[in-house]
Amino acid sequence: MQTEAVITHIVQWLDDYTDRAGTRGFVVGVSGGIDSAVTSTLASKTGRPTLCVEMPIHQPASQISRARKHIEMLENRYDNVASEWTDLTPVFDTFIAAIPEVDDEEQRFLALANTRARLRMTALYYFAALNNYLVTGTGNKVEDFGVGFFTKYGDGGVDLSPIADLNKTEVYELGKSLKIIEEIMVAKPTDGLWGDDRTDEDQIGASYHELEWAMENDHAMPSDENLTERQREVLEIHRKMHVANKHKMEPIPVCTIPDSLR
Repeated sequence: MQTEAVITHIVQWLDDYTDRAGTRGFVVGVSGGIDSAVTSTLASKTGRPTLCVEMPIHQPASQISRARKHIEMLENRYDNVASEWTDLTPVFDTFIAAIPEVDDEEQRFLALANTRARLRMTALYYFAALNNYLVTGTGNKVEDFGVGFFTKYGDGGVDLSPIADLNKTEVYELGKSLKIIEEIMVAKPTDGLWGDDRTDEDQIGASYHELEWAMENDHAMPSDENLTERQREVLEIHRKMHVANKHKMEPIPVCTIPDSLR
């Protein structure tokens, strides 16, 4: 990949899109992970106002520390960067207190994890509305179009997606070129929705490198003798997640009324 050329292309794309939308700048949720670090840096490089927002919800200290260091790096490097700290923990706890108890604790835990992402989306759009900014997505190609590893109307609720055509390994290539801090470059990817240090790989059952291989080899048949047992497992993970999450990756279905019924 021509990393520097890709960076220039994305920065110009962001700038042009802002002109067409009639908006002033960007708001980015910064989590302490590589995707939000690269996205916020690309937005900063446009020279337009870029607001980096931290939104912890019972977050591990390590994630908060990485996010803060990254934002401080951007604020020192670019005059157009500002930041906001919005602790959504009390909002999340109030929500939990307001909803009824359920018997299925596992399903409740998953629903509440997605609630965290949706609370953060709401906060980002609040800041976007205040400033006439665009909510800038941080999803990569594997998450957004491979396995659908994002929350519908959570981190998937954005105005534009600058890195959604980049695989995770390509995001890391950009991160290296953009001089993202080492702590973020070496941190294991996590969605930060569980209040602990579980990684994306823990949840998915495969690494991003493996998932990229599966996306490129989705045509392969499980019976192919050239595949290892692990490759078969990864293909199965990819295919199951892609089917299960397809509703996130396609436009909202519209029930079209036939002219004969009008």
